Amino acid sequence: MTLLLIGPFVFSQNKKDDALLKVKDTVKAVRINPLAPSKAAFYSAVVPGLGQIYNKKYWKVPLVYIGLGTGLYFYNSNNNKYHDFRNEYKKRLNGTADPNDPYFGGLDNNRLIEAQKFYQRNRDLSILVTVGIYILNIVDANVDAHLMQFNVNDNLSIRPDIYQNNLDYKQNLGLTLNYHF
Repeated sequence: MTLLLIGPFVFSQNKKDDALLKVKDTVKAVRINPLAPSKAAFYSAVVPGLGQIYNKKYWKVPLVYIGLGTGLYFYNSNNNKYHDFRNEYKKRLNGTADPNDPYFGGLDNNRLIEAQKFYQRNRDLSILVTVGIYILNIVDANVDAHLMQFNVNDNLSIRPDIYQNNLDYKQNLGLTLNYHF
């Protein structure tokens, strides 16, 4: 009879010990969304800065709009000045220009042509810079979404290393790559 009472008690103790011996997994599995980079790039292409919001990098949105706004401002400014000089040159060719104009009166035709070329070149450069910032916005959202899925572990480190050469006693620069198991 004692054997019957002790037997279940021993087996029940083993089940509790097994439960205590199980180690919980401390590494959490992170789901990788393979479409996240293309989705972020698409969002930034449709509305600049929306890909950065999708990636939760909110601090980049003002930079995108400052860059685009600055490029568009200089495009508009150079375009207006180009048309001002162009209209004055057209008036002079038609003979309807005012020779006492305080802004254009002291300029000859060659200066008007050079000013047109200058502002046209700056206008074209401004639109190229604006398009470049727009493309950079899309590329940034795509790359940032890729890097968010990259596994960065504290065990992996890279740092600069300065060491002395034993032959000529000069300082050498290098990089050390460490991986801790």
